[in-house]
Amino acid sequence: QVQLVESGGGLVQAGGSLRLSCVTSGSITWVRLMGWHRQAPGKQRELVAQITPGSAPTYADSVKGRFTISRDDAKNTVYLQMNSLKPEDTAVYYCNLIYLSGGNYWGQGTQVTVSS
Repeated sequence: QVQLVESGGGLVQAGGSLRLSCVTSGSITWVRLMGWHRQAPGKQRELVAQITPGSAPTYADSVKGRFTISRDDAKNTVYLQMNSLKPEDTAVYYCNLIYLSGGNYWGQGTQVTVSS
């Protein structure tokens, strides 16, 4: 069983930046897809960014040009750099990893709050 632990959330003013981290208990070498999702109060969970080996990252239109997903295999960590944050980015952010074996894992989430 792989465990994911997110961190880096918090309260930030509009225009500010945060970097979220997702540390896994297992190697991410055999990950087929890794992504960041978010869920705002009263809304469905939505995909924010995802990355697959050998392909360019993809982003939700609402975060393009502001968010960057990256990975550090040596640290078994996936990052989400968030710049120019807006109040509408306020949500709980979740890390998701899908392995080549089919294993599908989620973190517990980290709260991001952007004040206007």
